[in-house]
Amino acid sequence: MKNNIREKIFELADEKYKKFQSSLCPNTNNIIGVRVPILRNYAKELVKDDFKTNFEKIESDYYEEIMLKGMMIGLAKMPFEEKLKYIENFIPYIDNWAICDVFVSGLKVREKEKFFEFILKYLSNNNSEFEIRFGLVCLLNYFIDEQYLAKIFEITDTINRDEYYVEMAIAWLISICYINFPNETTKYLKDNKLSKFAYNKSIQKIIESRRITEQEKEKLRKMKR
Repeated sequence: MKNNIREKIFELADEKYKKFQSSLCPNTNNIIGVRVPILRNYAKELVKDDFKTNFEKIESDYYEEIMLKGMMIGLAKMPFEEKLKYIENFIPYIDNWAICDVFVSGLKVREKEKFFEFILKYLSNNNSEFEIRFGLVCLLNYFIDEQYLAKIFEITDTINRDEYYVEMAIAWLISICYINFPNETTKYLKDNKLSKFAYNKSIQKIIESRRITEQEKEKLRKMKR
């Protein structure tokens, strides 16, 4: 029965963690309070038992139910085209940064070129806040390499949105580009179309990294708008 999975989620809940996670996800009022590693272990059990049957049993009323379904999509073994359909159907349920980021990190993408073409449709100004964040976090997780670098900068220049979770994803993405490709990213930072907030946050996140020198950090501080 459907309620069995929900009952199990409630059994795994931690009241202190619920308060903590609720503080990190403002305006998310359906959190039960299950820690991510515990929920992921449960997802593994459900996938191993019977992915499709268990997936269909899970409702989408609670944060953890949505998170669980996202984890199961990442864990399940299936043809890539079929997985893309599951991803596409799941995206409308993403309504906060945590579900977005945990979902994306668990996808374990192998067919990169096909996946890149797939996520492009979520990286335009016509999409919702968390559709765009989904695309940006996918770039961050799977496409920080020389082949895609120019495309990433082109994408971040074309996104003209002032939602917090979009701009923070851009800043996070640019900071990781810098860690891996400092010269190319510095060149981009000197000539870009980022908003003042996204630009300064990008520099702040780079400076916060332990992987760059104090000399680099000092140069970056002087680049702030």
